[in-house]
Amino acid sequence: MSARQRVAIRVRVDPIACDAYGYCAELLPERVTLDEWGYPIVDGTPVPAELVELATRAATDCPRRAVLLERVVVGR
Repeated sequence: MSARQRVAIRVRVDPIACDAYGYCAELLPERVTLDEWGYPIVDGTPVPAELVELATRAATDCPRRAVLLERVVVGR
């Protein structure tokens, strides 16, 4: 990783594990919306630093552990 690259967090959802409880959208509406059946839709963009704590809570509080946080390298 070069000096200009940095690591960010991105939210993912395991669609097989998800049971559409909706906690993730309540905790992190900036990154998670719900479809017409209540299943989460994530935008896939990196989570800004001020939302990392909420993203972590959304992943931790998911009853099915379907919300995943993924580290990604951003920048060049």
